[in-house]
Amino acid sequence: MSGSTLTSGEDPANPGVSLGRKLLAHVAENGNSFEFECDGSTTVEAIGLSIQSLTGIPLSDQLFLYGYNSLDLTQPLSAYKLPQDDSEVFLYNKSRLHADSPLPGPEIIDIPINPVLPPPSVTPPLETNSSDPALKALVSYEHKFRYHFQISNSIYGCTKVKFEVCKRLVRETQVQERALETARGTLEVTFRKLLFRYNEFMKCFSRQHKAHAELLANFERDLERLRRVKLPTYLQREGRRSLVDLVKENELRKWAEACAVSHRQFEGKVFQLKSNFGELKRRVENLFEAMIANSAKDLDTSVKEHQRLVNEQRSIMQVLSKDVDTAKKRVDECSRPNLSASLRPHDAVSAVGRIYEEHEKTHLPNMYSFDEAISSFLEKCKANKNRMNHLVHVSMQRVKSAQFSIKDTMNELHAFQEVMGHQDRDFENLKLVSGIGHAYRACLAEVVRRRSNFKLYMGLAGQLAERLATERETEIRRREGFLRTWGRYVPHDMMAQMGLFDTPSQCNVNISPFDGDLLKIDLPDVERLAPLSLVGSGLGTLSNITKTDELSEIDDSDSVTIEGTSRIEVENAKLKAELASAIVIICGLNAEVGFFETSENGEQFEKTLKEMKEKTDEALALKDGYANHLESMLNSKQEQCNSYEKRIKELENKLSERYVQGQRDTGFKALEQMDESSSATSAFMEKITAPGRQPSKNILEGGDENMIDLISGSNTNNNPSAESTRNSMDASMNQTGDAEKEERLEMRDDTAAAGEAGIDQHQVLEEAVMELKRDIEEKMNLLEEAEEKIRVFSEDVKSLRVELEHSRNLLDESQMNCAHLENCLHEAREEARINKCAAERRAAEYEALRSSALKIHSLFERLRGCITAPGVPGLADSLRSLSLSLASSSKKDEGDEFHQCIKVLSDKVGFISRQSADLLEQCSRMETTHSHLVRELEEKRELIRNLYAKLQLEKQASKEKISFGRLEVHELAAFVRNSNGKYVAVNRNHLNYYLSDESVALFTEQHSTQPTYIIGQIVHIERCVVQCDMSGSRSGSGSRFGLNPYNLPVGSEYFVVTVALLPDTIRSSAS
Repeated sequence: MSGSTLTSGEDPANPGVSLGRKLLAHVAENGNSFEFECDGSTTVEAIGLSIQSLTGIPLSDQLFLYGYNSLDLTQPLSAYKLPQDDSEVFLYNKSRLHADSPLPGPEIIDIPINPVLPPPSVTPPLETNSSDPALKALVSYEHKFRYHFQISNSIYGCTKVKFEVCKRLVRETQVQERALETARGTLEVTFRKLLFRYNEFMKCFSRQHKAHAELLANFERDLERLRRVKLPTYLQREGRRSLVDLVKENELRKWAEACAVSHRQFEGKVFQLKSNFGELKRRVENLFEAMIANSAKDLDTSVKEHQRLVNEQRSIMQVLSKDVDTAKKRVDECSRPNLSASLRPHDAVSAVGRIYEEHEKTHLPNMYSFDEAISSFLEKCKANKNRMNHLVHVSMQRVKSAQFSIKDTMNELHAFQEVMGHQDRDFENLKLVSGIGHAYRACLAEVVRRRSNFKLYMGLAGQLAERLATERETEIRRREGFLRTWGRYVPHDMMAQMGLFDTPSQCNVNISPFDGDLLKIDLPDVERLAPLSLVGSGLGTLSNITKTDELSEIDDSDSVTIEGTSRIEVENAKLKAELASAIVIICGLNAEVGFFETSENGEQFEKTLKEMKEKTDEALALKDGYANHLESMLNSKQEQCNSYEKRIKELENKLSERYVQGQRDTGFKALEQMDESSSATSAFMEKITAPGRQPSKNILEGGDENMIDLISGSNTNNNPSAESTRNSMDASMNQTGDAEKEERLEMRDDTAAAGEAGIDQHQVLEEAVMELKRDIEEKMNLLEEAEEKIRVFSEDVKSLRVELEHSRNLLDESQMNCAHLENCLHEAREEARINKCAAERRAAEYEALRSSALKIHSLFERLRGCITAPGVPGLADSLRSLSLSLASSSKKDEGDEFHQCIKVLSDKVGFISRQSADLLEQCSRMETTHSHLVRELEEKRELIRNLYAKLQLEKQASKEKISFGRLEVHELAAFVRNSNGKYVAVNRNHLNYYLSDESVALFTEQHSTQPTYIIGQIVHIERCVVQCDMSGSRSGSGSRFGLNPYNLPVGSEYFVVTVALLPDTIRSSAS
């Protein structure tokens, strides 16, 4: 079917999107399809109205789905990029989605029945008057062939109709399968959203539940830790002796109990939610499995196979038509008067007979068998269509129920998320208890860090002052050199006017004192005042700490020098500052994320912390060992220098003896040259070790070798000369390079000049030896210190590089975590904004509904006032007046529907009031008649009741007798009231049978006085034995009574009998 034809074109909202001309709509409940010619401006409501006129489904009950989206009736098709030639829309009937909606009925299909044709007539045609039996047989065959063709044609027509019905049913079944697939996809999208929100909620709840459970479990432990840590004397106040005094313990305990109760309650609610969600998940999964139907593919294959049968029938029809023509042709040829000799009727009859046999044995049975196959296929398609209708109906009801459950679960998750927020706020006070220990330890560590940082800070200030002083001296020398160079060309007054005689001012670095109130504590005091047991094992470890601005790092430790402080002490202060800062950061991390002592992270933290402590102790031990090693090296060098000094003194004595022996000239020259050589060597070494120049290891080693060669040469040569000594010194100094050779030549010239001055030989020798000894000691010390520093610095550089790489990796990981947290925060803000917009929209809708509800409420109040009017005429008059008032007071398009309803209601009430008057009159007449009939009926009923009672008594008297022996259940028994007021059974064996109090009460209710005897049917017998209790009173064993009401002796056996009432068995005495 097709709807109204409209022009098509591009989407007005999206000019670049090309729309189609046709919209294909499918009805899910029966699989019917409709094709509408429309464009993008056509509204969904117009399509719905067209479908309503075609199917009868009201517009209010229509639900359109395109893909996984529902179509709004007020929107145009272009809002959903419709119509498109390859797209289809599914229509679902909302009234069929209710749980109480009836099941669809079976498919009603009008299957055509093959008509029964009359057999062919054997009377030959009038124009055939021949007496030839062969010709008559040909005519008969022609009539039979026509009959066969007519039968086959009717069968073929019915088969075609059946096959078309089969294709329609298969097509509708496929449509319904696609409709189920669309509904299944919509439900799957909705459930996937719920599953995502549920998983996120459970993750958040697991983290929160674990953290809160740990807080509650460790609450008493944390309080006990705070109680064990006593504050030092200088921090104690009145009412503040330990860390536990910093909190209000009693209030915190009450708060912890309330938090524990809410924690358990919320855990139970979440467990119930988890159970409900698991049930919902199973329902949805079972529904998904039930909605899968794959019969359409098999039916499609069957349609193709049965199409072959229809084609076979068509081929048979063509063969039969051709055979009819052949038979007619043979009859015409044999009926001619001038029959040719070659054409004989008997041959024609023989040929046509073979064709007839083929019809009877092949073609007609095939036609019937093909028709039966198509009929069977039709029944199969019909049964499959009925199953599909039932599956669609039940599945859509289950889909709607599942969607309602999903919506309720989503609302419940939203409420639970709000409860989680309240839980976090409630547990904030408990986090205070676990954070006090961290805060206290962090404060003590911060004190140590600031004290160490103060020393480093002062060292940097002193270093800065030294650098500025050095720069000032350099600038002064440069200015003096400038004045010496150009002062002779330019007058001094002119240079003074140009300002060239000024000098740089002295720079004084002054730092105001700070941190004077810090506690006098060190790292061991931190462990003593705030031990690690106070804070437990945290999640943060030293390996997770990155370099931050809080750590006062010194990039180059060599540049930090403090007057009066060794470099080892400076490095120790630096390490203390870093360790204290790390402790502060660890405490901050632990206080932020909480503690899990029992978890693997806590064990890992303790292990890592222990390793770091061992490494720190090892580093400090290495520092101490290094200091001891330096002291031992200094001692060994001091001993070596003492040996050198001793050998030099021996050399002095030998030289003095030679001087006395008369070798004055040669000795004087040698001594002078030696003195000048030592002074030149000292000047050379001063140039090498000048500030800003690193001493050369080769030069120092060369100096040491010169000393050894000089001493050995003095000891081995019995008559040394000044020339041999100078040559040995020159030979050793030649190892330093060409630049040093020039300096040695200058030294020789100076030595020769000094020899001509005539200074005292002994004094010069003594001063030269002492100067040389001091130079050797200084250079050896510098050499050893330089070697050791280079080795230590290389190791420090390697370790710092490893630490830097590790810190960079941790920093990258922290940045990634920060980015992830920012994304989560952004998503949370977006979700909050969306929820806020939705809440505002709902508030606006609520206000509109509230105003509309108030108007409706006022109208219904007036209607209620009309309804409560007394009498039907009063109700009709009040409704009529209300209708007139609404017609006069209502505005345009406001309350028209309500006014129409009131008007119709008033008319109907008026009509009913008029009818009621007539009915009242008729009712009065009927009541009179009814009362008369009732009286007659009561009389007849009383007569029947009396007759029936007499009959029952007669039957009972004839069938039942009262038992006077041992009583059994279902027998009749007679009980007589004794002197104690108890009813005893009339029994010839004198057994103690007593009537139960319940039976007595039942019989007493039927009579005003207590009966003298009672006859009833036994329904229960209870055996009892009287026993003596401790108090001496008699009681029945196995009885329902606490005392012995029948005053029987101890050990007596009695029976309590319960009977049922019999008609007219109650007799009472006249007394």
